[in-house]
Amino acid sequence: ITTIEVVCNYRLGKKVCVKHNPKYSIGGLKKLIVAQMGTPWNKIILKKWYMVFKDHVMLGDHEIHDGTDLELYYQ
Repeated sequence: ITTIEVVCNYRLGKKVCVKHNPKYSIGGLKKLIVAQMGTPWNKIILKKWYMVFKDHVMLGDHEIHDGTDLELYYQ
């Protein structure tokens, strides 16, 4: 099983690196990210430029590959 590393930048000037399977959903990725942050997973939004990623869509469908940088925002 291949894993990819996704880097999430959030506005406090910090980065979170998470390894995840590309066949899993954005919601699963959010749960791994907040495990390092201590925030509820449903209170964050993942974006790339102006595109907001939906929780039920798979990482591969959004063309998120190894080393992709995502932006993390709070709702």
